Amino acid sequence: MAETLQIGEIAIEMTRKDVKHVHLSVHPPAGRVSLVAPRATRVEVARAYAISKMGWIREQRARLKAQARETPRRFVERESHYVWGRRYLLTLVEADEKPGVCLGHSRITLRVRPGTSAAKRADIIHDWHKTLLHEVVPPLIAKWEAKLGVRVTGYYLQRMKTKWGGCNHRAGNIRLNTELVKKPKDLVEYVVVHELLHLIEPTHSERFIGLLDKHYPSWREARAELNALPLAAEKWRE
Repeated sequence: MAETLQIGEIAIEMTRKDVKHVHLSVHPPAGRVSLVAPRATRVEVARAYAISKMGWIREQRARLKAQARETPRRFVERESHYVWGRRYLLTLVEADEKPGVCLGHSRITLRVRPGTSAAKRADIIHDWHKTLLHEVVPPLIAKWEAKLGVRVTGYYLQRMKTKWGGCNHRAGNIRLNTELVKKPKDLVEYVVVHELLHLIEPTHSERFIGLLDKHYPSWREARAELNALPLAAEKWRE
């Protein structure tokens, strides 16, 4: 059960788990702060630790606040869109034929019927994003299933407002945020590895961190790069 440590203007969500050390995190997009502590940790000890880290907490929250954020996409001519970490300009073609999307050297061509609404254009692009991810994700899962000795029963792609992925370790499946299509492919791989490791260790415990260190040593750099990239325009729920 989570407790709240109120330190000045900052509320810190404290959870006790079977860990050896205290873990303090500042989460995107809004800078929510969490603290995971060993079960025997007294509240006053956790509070003292958090107070000692207030400078770092404020620095991380300021970084997130200043982080680049996309303006709402309207899916109009010459609008910027990102695919696999690269910026493309959108070309909008209206024609009385089946809608579709084509990726060129520097442009994304979106073909729609005349009068197609912005919401419908967004749905067409989102379906295309899922198609791109379906081409990339299965080989990554197969690669890391073999490396980690795990078995994935299935994966799901969906819009997710607060995280890049999720894992249901009991059912053996993982979920991936469709926003990942906008990020470099090596960062997609990091998220896949992260979620597959949850099939071995469900929580973000010391053991989980050790597994990340062993199998994906550059995970901290990957996480920092992923969280430094522009956020989607929609409001994320905390």
